[in-house]
Amino acid sequence: MHKNPIIIANWKMNGLKAEGLEIIRALGNYARDQKNISEIVICPPFTLLFPIAAALGDLKLGGQDCSAYEKGAHTGDISAMMLKDAGCSHVILGHSERRQGHNEQNEMVREKSSRALEAGLTAIVCVGETLEERKQARALEVIGEQILHSLPKISSPANVIIAYEPVWSIGTGLVPKDSDIAEVAEFIARIAKGVRIIYGGSVKSGNAAEILKLNHIAGLLVGGASLDAGEFWRIINSANIHA
Repeated sequence: MHKNPIIIANWKMNGLKAEGLEIIRALGNYARDQKNISEIVICPPFTLLFPIAAALGDLKLGGQDCSAYEKGAHTGDISAMMLKDAGCSHVILGHSERRQGHNEQNEMVREKSSRALEAGLTAIVCVGETLEERKQARALEVIGEQILHSLPKISSPANVIIAYEPVWSIGTGLVPKDSDIAEVAEFIARIAKGVRIIYGGSVKSGNAAEILKLNHIAGLLVGGASLDAGEFWRIINSANIHA
């Protein structure tokens, strides 16, 4: 159903309008002569959704979070329908920076995912263990609980992607051994049958191709490296090799 790898850029809280549009224009120039291109989703800050939507071309747009509520008196929140209205097809949910920095529990992630699916968005649900949990050999237990309690009942392979992001690898330059990534991907594939599994955590052009060779890995969630158009394009090219 999904032949090509999916490559998702998470810009986090980075980029003003001029910077964001410059990255998008550069990616468009790189992509102009590319025939077999991966599915690419750009997830900028909320303030850049509308200007980037107008400049995306064949790229797709995603949000970095959405509210657990459909609408109402929730100052500062952004609803899933608002993301859809802005041109989004995807939304990242349950990222460890939200789980830790905003104390989002699995149940909150599930409610947000429900709103996303109801709005017709694809939910990119992030799971992953801390370094302490890995040292305690609890990685699979923690990830299993996150999947069990973070995915709504209406989840399906058509509307959910699971992103495995070990918390200790995000932004640190540390990447798990291939065997560790493969073990987690195999585990996720057994309990979330048919759902696309992607990897995130210090992804760069130097390791992207090797990660994409692993069984069950159908794409990448790229953080800091996606803010450099040239580096991000090299990662995309790594994915095209595996298309």
